[in-house]
Amino acid sequence: MTIYNLGSINADHFYRVGHLPLPGETLAAADYSRGLGGKGANMSIAAARAASRVVHVGAVGPDGGWATDYLLESGVLTQHIQRLDVPTGHAIINVDASAENTIVLFPGANREIALASVMAALAEAGPQDSFVTQNETNAQADGLRLARSKGMRTVYAAAPFDVAAVQAALPHIYMLVLNEVEAQQLEQATGQRLTDLGVADVVMTLGAEGCRWFHGKQQQDFAAHKVTPVDTTGAGDTFTGYLLAGLDQGMPMAQAITLAQKAGAVMVTRQGTADVIPDLKDVRDAFPPE
Repeated sequence: MTIYNLGSINADHFYRVGHLPLPGETLAAADYSRGLGGKGANMSIAAARAASRVVHVGAVGPDGGWATDYLLESGVLTQHIQRLDVPTGHAIINVDASAENTIVLFPGANREIALASVMAALAEAGPQDSFVTQNETNAQADGLRLARSKGMRTVYAAAPFDVAAVQAALPHIYMLVLNEVEAQQLEQATGQRLTDLGVADVVMTLGAEGCRWFHGKQQQDFAAHKVTPVDTTGAGDTFTGYLLAGLDQGMPMAQAITLAQKAGAVMVTRQGTADVIPDLKDVRDAFPPE
């Protein structure tokens, strides 16, 4: 069983500054670091660290070899990541002394993925496999349509939220994952409740309040694990990656959600993104079986 992820790959460039720059102002940064980012890359790493076989489908530019190397070192299969003649997607992140930030995001290669590459990746996929994508690449609806035609479990993570992108995905998915704000935006835009969207399973994350699973007209709430958060960046991606891994490994939905919540709880106690996504041992050490 394999999880195929049509997902973004970004270089996150962090600059620590005394204050956020004003129009026309030039600032010297006190510190600089680069890390792997992108919702897609985060989800692939999370699912791989949860012990699933993960194939990432995406693209980087000539400057993106380090990113594919990092994914491979994290246990993600990278043979279907294209190397294109456009820059790797990246974010310029200025962070001031009070942790406020400004971000400029350039999608780059993430929006230039060839549909032929998606087709090649899914050539041997079947009903035993899963396909997930998010709203940070092109070819989302086409990829979901192809995966659905193969009988795969199709999943859409509705972030960054765009109602047109979600509506294009809905006819082709079995599961929708979104947060509470995104759910409210979707219901307002469509005039439909989450239970009326025609999707078999909807998982809505509620931050510190846990999450809610809708299955048909049924719903089940899951309380959050109580931890002291340090950084919530990447927690949602970690949750989704672990949720997919649990389902991929044959867990019932409730058990997979419980595992994903534990992984998300560990993630928020760490500073960073892809580099600090927990593995299964970390999760089990934090939440030993009773």
